[in-house]
Amino acid sequence: MIKSLNTLITLVLVVILSACKEQKKETETVKKMDLTETITEQYNKAYPEVNKHIEDKKFIPRAIKEDSIKFVGVYDWTSAFYPGTLWHLYKITGDEKWKERATLYTEKLDTIQYWQDNHDVGFMIECSFGNGIKYGNKNYEDVIVQAAKSLSTRFNKNTGVIKSWEWSKKWEYPVIIDNMMNLELLFNATKISGDSTYYNIAITHANTTMKNHFRDNFSSYHVVDYNPKNGKIIKKNTHQGISDDSAWARGQAWGLYGFTMCYKETHNEAYLNQAKNIAAFIKNNPNLPQDKIPYWDYNAPAGNNTPRDASAAAITASALYDLATYVDQNEANEYISFADEIMTSLASPAYLAKIGTNSGFMLMHSVGSKPHGEEVDSPLNYADYYFTEALIRKNK
Repeated sequence: MIKSLNTLITLVLVVILSACKEQKKETETVKKMDLTETITEQYNKAYPEVNKHIEDKKFIPRAIKEDSIKFVGVYDWTSAFYPGTLWHLYKITGDEKWKERATLYTEKLDTIQYWQDNHDVGFMIECSFGNGIKYGNKNYEDVIVQAAKSLSTRFNKNTGVIKSWEWSKKWEYPVIIDNMMNLELLFNATKISGDSTYYNIAITHANTTMKNHFRDNFSSYHVVDYNPKNGKIIKKNTHQGISDDSAWARGQAWGLYGFTMCYKETHNEAYLNQAKNIAAFIKNNPNLPQDKIPYWDYNAPAGNNTPRDASAAAITASALYDLATYVDQNEANEYISFADEIMTSLASPAYLAKIGTNSGFMLMHSVGSKPHGEEVDSPLNYADYYFTEALIRKNK
């Protein structure tokens, strides 16, 4: 009798546990559907207003300025993030209208492939045409190769890095940590063309950056200025951080993402270790708020008056999901758990805008450049881009 009773209790517990698991699965599915519906409806509702500007010189929504959408032109460094987000929405939903919209805005950026005046050609082509290739349009491969040719003109053998900016005399040959993000274009150009020149430039830049941009704790400087004639370092400072020796939040995210991508393309363990060390700096930072959305600089004073940077958080989450695919299961679980915490916060009402608000952007509370008073506590198109990319990577 006792044995029969124990068996019955065991069966009941199994049924209850199974039901709980199913309920949890259903809850997670509902949450996923709710989030997908929110972000797609947000962009869908805003699209008619955005599309009114399609023939204007400035037609890409970048941020909010004075309570209305701030539009930028083809050669703004953020121009590809809007079409890139449209490609992501196509991937997330499978709805052809997003593909049509993404194609329209991508092909408006066609001339960037010939642009040699800025390193961000990598961002601008990969996030638009690169995503187009990823989601089915092989006709864009020639654009990737031509853009890589243009970007390669900015490489200097003496410095071993690609020059970032031309617009200021404060530096002779400035290279910013953000530049790691442009290397994906070069890797892809080699895969398409078979020309190893682009690959070699990418790894030389990555190696030089790993050597010169990082401190002992694996935080990075924002800017390293080189002598273009002999490659010697002139100075290390910041342009968007709180101080020359601080850890600007988005810069740390760019580094994490960039070295993870470099490992993916090369399988060089040095890049993987670099990415792991950057991830550890971010995750274990004593100034990281409880909700895991960083202040705009990791050295900024903690408190409600210090702006958060949702864009840095979104980039970090996307990079962490990617990094988790290249490590052992224990490390992967750690990175996924951290990324999930970030994404839970970003998907909460504290950061995710209600449909019809925030001028059509998904995320609130990002920071463009605090020292310059630009786009502080504002939505930013690249925050939405990396948020949606992180969602795709999370659900792979």
